[in-house]
Amino acid sequence: MARRGGRGWYGRVLAAAVGVTAVAAATSVWSAQAGPVESRSGRVEAAARPFRPHARGPAGVPVSVAIAHASDHGARGVDITVDDGPDPVWTPRVLKVLREYGVKATFCMVGTQAQAHPDLVRAVVAAGHRLCDHTVSHDTTMDTKSESYQARQILDAERMITKASGGVRPQYYRAPGGAFTPYSRELAASHGMRPLGWNVDTKDFERPGTDVLVATVKQEISNGPTVLFHDGGGDRSQTVRALREILPWLKRQGYSFGFPVR
Repeated sequence: MARRGGRGWYGRVLAAAVGVTAVAAATSVWSAQAGPVESRSGRVEAAARPFRPHARGPAGVPVSVAIAHASDHGARGVDITVDDGPDPVWTPRVLKVLREYGVKATFCMVGTQAQAHPDLVRAVVAAGHRLCDHTVSHDTTMDTKSESYQARQILDAERMITKASGGVRPQYYRAPGGAFTPYSRELAASHGMRPLGWNVDTKDFERPGTDVLVATVKQEISNGPTVLFHDGGGDRSQTVRALREILPWLKRQGYSFGFPVR
């Protein structure tokens, strides 16, 4: 999700994550340091390191460490991404709308939410959608924390989501609030998860009204294909209503729906 002004929801999720056991931190080590790098998510990555275009994922398959923004459906593709769930109220409603319009999406799940609602994680997978690691506790200050902390947040969430799904692993990693670092990107890629950004931030977590959400997508879809919505973190009724308008409108404009590039 995009960085928020309020901290109440994050605080509640962070509290829920207390007691989560750490997994081993990644062993990737770089030597030289470079200057800061600004990513297309709008965040400046601190302590940038020498550029490595790929990391070796599971079975030695290379995965790009670059933040993905493009669609696998090309120039007229749109990637719907849905963050912060799964949520027992809103995820089923979002899934219903997606099913009605024949759209597949990428669900960026918070580890504690996936652990609490494995049935919803399995429902997302069964419907043909993809999974994305959105950390254990949705800490939007990830980029200011130690590498060991980043590793715990990313790898524990990967484990929780994979277990909840019945063995289906996340294919992407989205840093909360776009708080990527070179270390977190390479760590995610080394576990087969492409770092995932966005082009259109609906800011639906602010609940500006359905009409505003629809207008935002219409005005900003020319910025790129990856659109950010939420199914967790609060009342998402505006998001559900907006999707009902946006999805058919995008189809009428000649767009097709795909997944972020891998």
